[in-house]
Amino acid sequence: MEELIRVENVTKTFVGHTALDGVSLTIPRGAVYGLLGPNGAGKTTLIRIINRITAPDRGTVWFDGHPLSPADVPNIGYLPEERGLYKNMKVGEQALYFSQLKGLPRAEAVRRLRHWFMKFGIEEWWNKKVSELSKGMAQKVQFIVTVLHEPKLLIFDEPFSGFDPINANLLKQEILALRDKGATVIFSTHNMSSVEEVCDHITLINKSKNILSGSLADIRRSHGGNIFEVEVRGGREALLKALAGAPCTILDSTLGDDEALSLSSPSALKLHIPNDEDIRDVVNIINNSASMRSFREVIPSMNDIFIRAVAGKL
Repeated sequence: MEELIRVENVTKTFVGHTALDGVSLTIPRGAVYGLLGPNGAGKTTLIRIINRITAPDRGTVWFDGHPLSPADVPNIGYLPEERGLYKNMKVGEQALYFSQLKGLPRAEAVRRLRHWFMKFGIEEWWNKKVSELSKGMAQKVQFIVTVLHEPKLLIFDEPFSGFDPINANLLKQEILALRDKGATVIFSTHNMSSVEEVCDHITLINKSKNILSGSLADIRRSHGGNIFEVEVRGGREALLKALAGAPCTILDSTLGDDEALSLSSPSALKLHIPNDEDIRDVVNIINNSASMRSFREVIPSMNDIFIRAVAGKL
């Protein structure tokens, strides 16, 4: 997949603290890229380097095939975790001001702002002061200002903070729509369920280093641990006896004690099958001992992977 951003061996040190230590990663064009890590891991420093707020001590950031330069800043939209709107300005006036700072002619800025305000159902906010808005309402305005000039790269740092589930879902849909229109998105969050819903690829930074990168689907699948859930109908004793000699371990079971009950209602087992080549044999053993209704691999959540990776247990 064609890349938009490539970070090569970036190191950044502050007084007495190394924020980034030789970090490298590649962000594909037209993808939502999750930038994950515990507090203090170095994510915000990397975002600031990509956004040219600060510079690396060593290493290079490439943007669209060339070293990142001041000329690339207009092609980047950045929504920081710490929001910054002028509370005494009117919403429309302020949105228009920021839009023109990003190079949009006034007439075009007004046209695009009206479109976004209508899409978010906030037309009546135009003449309100920012101080009259709730935190979530103000975030909607900042989201609009961030995406209005249609940059190649969008950076969202905890964009759902302060949103109720309905508005968080609205923003998720808009982020995916922007990706589908060709934008590349860097998405930094601690909410792992949001990562699973919107991210195509991720990098996990811990203690200033990149400890995990890749396709979200591939990472979840590769760290599954060969755990499988099976639903069956049939005799308990025959199944347990057959599995006793199978190349697997029963981790959990809801098999009923009563033979008749297990024949009429489904029972579940959780199995560990260490070797891929043994999966087919285990399936055949189960089928020959009971009526198998389902067999599926247990894919770990990103929350589980995050915790295990940070703890050094992957």
